[in-house]
Amino acid sequence: MLVSIMTKSQSKEDLIGSKEQLRGDRKSFVLPPDYVLSPTEKKFLLLAERGDCASVQRLLEEHKGQPDILNIDCTDPLNRSALITAIENENMDLIQLLLKAGIKVKDALLHAIKEEYVEAVELLLEWEEKIHVVGDPYSWEAVESSASTFTPDITPLTLAAHMNNYEILKILLDRGATLPMPHDVRCGCDECITSNTHDSLRHSHSRINAYKALSSPSLIALSSRDPLLTAFELSWELRRLSTMESEFRNEYNEMRNTVQTFATSLLDHVRTSYELEIMLNHNPKGDPWEPGERLTLERLKLAIKYKQKAFVAHPNVQQLLAAIWYDGLPGFRRKSMVGQMIEVGKLGAMFAMYGSMYMLNPESKMGQLMKKPFIKFVCHSSSYAFFLSTLNYMQSHQS
Repeated sequence: MLVSIMTKSQSKEDLIGSKEQLRGDRKSFVLPPDYVLSPTEKKFLLLAERGDCASVQRLLEEHKGQPDILNIDCTDPLNRSALITAIENENMDLIQLLLKAGIKVKDALLHAIKEEYVEAVELLLEWEEKIHVVGDPYSWEAVESSASTFTPDITPLTLAAHMNNYEILKILLDRGATLPMPHDVRCGCDECITSNTHDSLRHSHSRINAYKALSSPSLIALSSRDPLLTAFELSWELRRLSTMESEFRNEYNEMRNTVQTFATSLLDHVRTSYELEIMLNHNPKGDPWEPGERLTLERLKLAIKYKQKAFVAHPNVQQLLAAIWYDGLPGFRRKSMVGQMIEVGKLGAMFAMYGSMYMLNPESKMGQLMKKPFIKFVCHSSSYAFFLSTLNYMQSHQS
């Protein structure tokens, strides 16, 4: 499941914080001190809201080195800095200006991802690479809980997966971002026990956020070598979690529906019967399926095993199954009911001949017909009906 993003040891972004972080979260979650904006700061934030880059630059130059008059990191009553306001307004010129002026980035990258502003995401990632010191937390990790819009378990990759933004996810994955697999719901390791004891609600929400990210169709498509198998297994896991954590059943069922819809939607991209056969006969443990070989339908059997009803009931799958079932009887489905009954009657009357030819020469044309599903079914049913009729006749004759 999601082979390329599941290795926890390679993760650069922890899904669940360390013990020290967990113990420190409660202490760090305090109300921010009352800060009264100066008239200059109010003007600065207003100009940033309007996107007036020239006035913002002039104001910064006038009060350079005067943090008591103009603190570039000041925030409005909605806890938005000038940088976040520029991101929300998609003002790239103002973003570049503020970064050059030395504004603290904080969780601006997360806001850019939330706004799905791809250009700002790329710019902030490049900026983070320039200023980040190995061993220190990233900008979004260093923000205090009281000042952050996002919970500590939300990382850029997690948030991008929640937004299901293919382009941003690809940017993050190309830069090495990873997402570890959540611990089992019954896990008894020290990390899970500490997290659950400290705050059970946050622990459950962290798990939900993680699985919501893993359920992203774009993330599955970008990171999994076998998206269909990943979707089946993840759907089954979410089904199990919905029964074990019944309080959040609706959330898990919603994620499960998302994954099932993604798996089913892959069938919509099939253009020919050949592509559909390759898809449904794929077996990662065996040799690649070749045209002319027996249809094993391994992937369809797997869908039945994982109870993927929508996948099995898809019109493309049903059309292939119907073609396999009526193989050897071209045009049978287009005949009228009377014509179909006559055809079935002919096959039933000749069951002895078909059976004999199959035993004498299985490779003959008539012997090969006995391998066709519908013909085999009719012949077996006819032979069984003949056996019962003969048995009934003998019993009546003896009495």
